[in-house]
Amino acid sequence: MGSESSGPPRLLQMEGIHKSFGGVRALRGVDLELFAGEVLALVGENGAGKSTLMEILCGNLRADSGRIIYDGRPVHFGGAREAAFAGLSIVHQELSLVPYLTVAENIFCAREPVYPVIGFVNRRRLFKDAQEILRRFDLDVHPAATVGRLPVALQQMIEIAKALSLDCRVLVLDEPTSALTDREARYLFGIIHRLRDRGVGVVYISHKLPEVFEIADRIAVLRDGALVGVRNREDATPADVVRMMVGREMGAGYPDRAGEPGPVVLRVEGLTREPRFRDVTFEARAGEILGIAGLVGSGRTDVARAIFGADRPDAGTVLVDGRPVRARSPEDAIGYGIAYVPEDRKELGLFLRLSVRQNVAAANLRALSRLGFMDGKREADVARRYVDRLGIRTPSVESTTSNLSGGNQQKVMLAKWLATSPRVLIVDEPTRGVDVGAKAEVHEILRGLARDGVAVIMISSELPEVIGASDRVLVMHEGCIRGCLDAAEATEERIMLLATGQESVAHN
Repeated sequence: MGSESSGPPRLLQMEGIHKSFGGVRALRGVDLELFAGEVLALVGENGAGKSTLMEILCGNLRADSGRIIYDGRPVHFGGAREAAFAGLSIVHQELSLVPYLTVAENIFCAREPVYPVIGFVNRRRLFKDAQEILRRFDLDVHPAATVGRLPVALQQMIEIAKALSLDCRVLVLDEPTSALTDREARYLFGIIHRLRDRGVGVVYISHKLPEVFEIADRIAVLRDGALVGVRNREDATPADVVRMMVGREMGAGYPDRAGEPGPVVLRVEGLTREPRFRDVTFEARAGEILGIAGLVGSGRTDVARAIFGADRPDAGTVLVDGRPVRARSPEDAIGYGIAYVPEDRKELGLFLRLSVRQNVAAANLRALSRLGFMDGKREADVARRYVDRLGIRTPSVESTTSNLSGGNQQKVMLAKWLATSPRVLIVDEPTRGVDVGAKAEVHEILRGLARDGVAVIMISSELPEVIGASDRVLVMHEGCIRGCLDAAEATEERIMLLATGQESVAHN
């Protein structure tokens, strides 16, 4: 971008921002500026300081030192609500909508139009005003619809519409596409382009470098709480940005594949649960990573949940090491040597308010107890073993899990299931929401487990990950397996032909 005198006006300036938590320096003199009509991508590994910086910006945290200049004057907001009314809105990855209220009530929460004197909410005007905002962003949803019943992607759009209804001049988007399909992400990018054309400044936080290079004008990189550089998009490459993020050169990103796989560990035959999936048959072998690809709604996660006993199938059989599995619950499946790492670590995978030790022990309570009481020493020993084995960065095993970065939380979730000594490990979106460095570590962990003889099944929406990390790729479409590709023949084009039902190949 140009200078302030020759280019667009500067909307926002953060100068010398420092922040520490209990002696740990989270931010180290960060300087950042945002201009009108630009998209500034803010990237960095988990724990780099991105969220802390944005929480200080909107007033949810107070900096130890430094200042914020917004619209030409120093400011300190008392919280996100005050910032929003001043024209600075932030949309977090975890949405703040109230699920049991309507779309209109969420958009105008705490600022509903009221009748004069009596003060009752003017519901006719409330829904009319909400409809106008929805129409402005081409959102096909009724303002009286209950938010909790809407798809997550639509809820995300409503959260953004809510922020924009306040005539915001600065919009912060934190991992906005984490729950969106490619088509929905394209729609979001269209909204961002329109905002940029209207002079809104957008701070775009994302781990997905391809979309960063598609949407951003400039890219700011944080590492260990410090700003290591800002680059114009056209002057940088993804490799440059990764090197700035991690402070080192990154390899190809995926560990070498193993040699010939071992014997069949998991055999699934004719597994069916209408209308989710039908007649699913495949094998997973010791020493291999079997990738499962498919579009949202193809049945990938539903099959995993059925194998793990979380959902009961209508028909079909599951065998581990030739032994029929009769799993009426996840506890039964664990007894057969099956482990499942779900895609949503915050809601389904971890107890964030508990310690690392308690989370690692959570799936293995019986083995770590004596006479019905938990053995704290054995718990701690097991937790420390997996903290060391997986390289989990935590002050101690007694640290609260919510205080860890996303990548380390993901590794705690893996540790929880590895502590059960599984024969089959199913991982659903194992690197969602983690940075490039942590992704490489997770892939190395999965490959190491495969080398140790575990049959690893990896479900992922990221085709480069499926292709790079898998020995074979199983592709699903509308609840059915359309084919299985060896690593040598798995390309994005071939997978998409199968995933969209345009092609089908025989599979074992």
